[in-house]
Amino acid sequence: MEAPPATPCPLAVREFTQRFSATPRGARLARRFARFELDRWGIPYGGDVSDTAALLVAELAANAATHGRVPGRDFELVLTLTPRGPALSTLSIELSDTRTEARPPSPGDLTPPPPDAEKGRGLVLADRWEVLDRRCAPGKTVRAELDVLY
Repeated sequence: MEAPPATPCPLAVREFTQRFSATPRGARLARRFARFELDRWGIPYGGDVSDTAALLVAELAANAATHGRVPGRDFELVLTLTPRGPALSTLSIELSDTRTEARPPSPGDLTPPPPDAEKGRGLVLADRWEVLDRRCAPGKTVRAELDVLY
C-alpha cells in the first residue's frame, strides 16, 4: 500500500515587504513580485490562490498609483502567510500609500461590479478586508485576506 502524497503546509509565518514607485510601472512590478514570492512559498503560479492574490495586488497597487499617489512618495506592499492549522493558512495582502483622503468603500458598502467591468473587481474576491490608518506615517493601509486551503 502506498502512502498518500504529502500536502504542503507552511511551518512558519512567511513575510515579504517591498516599496514600489507610485506609478503604473510600480503597480505592475508589485503584482509580478507578489506572484513570484507566492510561488516560492508553495502557492503555485497560475493556481486559483495565486491568480486571486495577483488580482488583489493589481487593484490595490493601481489604486495607490492612481488615487493614493503623492509625488515623490512610494507605496508599500506586505504579504504575510500565516499558518492557521494543518491544512489552512491566511494570506494577508497589505498595501500602504500616503494619501488619507482617498479611501475605498467599507466592506459593507462595496457592491460587486458587473462581470464585464475592467476595474473594481479585486476586493470582492477577498475573504476579509479593511482600511486602516498607517501606524508610523501619514496615509492608509488596505488589508485584504485570503484563506488558503492545502
